[in-house]
Amino acid sequence: MTDLEQFRAETRAWLEANCPAECRGPMADDEMIWGGRNPTFKTPAHKLWLERMGARGWTAPEWPAEYGGGGLNREQAKVLASELRRIKAQPALASFGVWMLGPALLAFGTEEQKKRFLPEIVRGEIRWCQGYSEPGAGSDLASIQTRAEDRGDHWIVNGQKIWTSYADKADWIFCLVRTDPEAPKHLGISFVLFDMKTPGVTTRPITLISGKSPFCETFFDDVRVEKENLVGTLNRGWDVAKYLLAHERTMIGAMGEVGGGRPVGQVALDAIGADEAGRLDEPMLRARIADLEIDAAAFRLAMERVGDQVKAKQAHPAIASMLKYYGSELNKRRHELLMAAGGADALEWEGERSNDGKTARDWLRTKANSIEGGTSEVQLNIIAKHLLQLPGA
Repeated sequence: MTDLEQFRAETRAWLEANCPAECRGPMADDEMIWGGRNPTFKTPAHKLWLERMGARGWTAPEWPAEYGGGGLNREQAKVLASELRRIKAQPALASFGVWMLGPALLAFGTEEQKKRFLPEIVRGEIRWCQGYSEPGAGSDLASIQTRAEDRGDHWIVNGQKIWTSYADKADWIFCLVRTDPEAPKHLGISFVLFDMKTPGVTTRPITLISGKSPFCETFFDDVRVEKENLVGTLNRGWDVAKYLLAHERTMIGAMGEVGGGRPVGQVALDAIGADEAGRLDEPMLRARIADLEIDAAAFRLAMERVGDQVKAKQAHPAIASMLKYYGSELNKRRHELLMAAGGADALEWEGERSNDGKTARDWLRTKANSIEGGTSEVQLNIIAKHLLQLPGA
């Protein structure tokens, strides 16, 4: 038995013994475990699942063990992912800390910052939100106007952020602030961290067309930020921001790989029924679902390939835009098919047949996938210019 085969056998045995039955099978987006100071769990078993995975470092399997991660190499991490899929294990933790901030800290953070924040992120003990976009700085993110005034050993921050996902539930924020207002817009920006309970921080939820939303407006009024919470070099926060954006776009794109809830084919079968051969009794819809599943499988393999390239430092910086664009479109297609499968019932905004409008609300929510994290138009421009090198792009 090779070392990797031995690792697979040990991983399979551990998962079988430690993943509770309640944590296997589909999980709706609104049931995700976000952790933090005041975590909520679907069942006590989900709390136990997070504790076990966090203690093993498998919520961030490729992070160094010295910072609480799993310390796995790329091949071992792929084995772990395949074994989790095999038993249909639900994610133990959903975390902007794991998906976005952690990689940035590993690349730019001080040793003290890594030791302070990364183990808490792995264990799900701290929940983060992202302070990037502003009312006047969306796709043109470098135009941010939130300012940090130097006060010696700390800054005083004033300004506003918008579309701050889960800001009303987050413990800390990673935030872009302008520390040199006289510098060109891509310079003079710094990347800082601070507690959302700091005096002067307020949030206000934003309701979207779906009737609900994770988004908030976030306001900073004379907020004190300690200088020890600067990540990277002063006035070079744009370097950190770009690095983190690549991880954010990959995270959004990954929705096209995993989706959420029950498989589309099963939902359609329950709604429409089967023909004499046991197939979905609607040939056109059946073909569209098959197309989606094939494309999703191909996308999953592409994600794995890019992961290998990133680990080998061979990935093009713009590849995240490709993943973000295609993954967003896949997720939108998935929810279009769920609407088609549900027929008239899927159009209900409230009521038992529509699960209180969940199908329609989730479908409307996916429309934001091609806006958040950089619009599809921006991603296509990046792909055209940096990947395809098209003339005039």
